[in-house]
Amino acid sequence: MAIRVTSNYGSHEGERLLQRFKRLCLRSGLLKEIKRRRFYEKPSQRRRREANEAMRALKRAERRKARGVART
Repeated sequence: MAIRVTSNYGSHEGERLLQRFKRLCLRSGLLKEIKRRRFYEKPSQRRRREANEAMRALKRAERRKARGVART
C-alpha cells in the first residue's frame, strides 16, 4: 500500500505536508494494520476478532438507523 503526498512549495509547507501524510495514513488504516501485525495472531484469534468487529459494526449501524442518522 503506497501513500503519496505531493508538495506545492509554499510557506510552512513542511508542516502541512506532514499533516496531510498523517491524515492519509489514518484514513487508509495503515497505523491500525501495523499495530495489529505487531505480534503474531493465531488463526482462531483472528476469526474471533473479525467476528467481534463485524458484530460491533452491525450494532453501530442499527443504532444509527434507530436514531435516523444517515451515514455520509
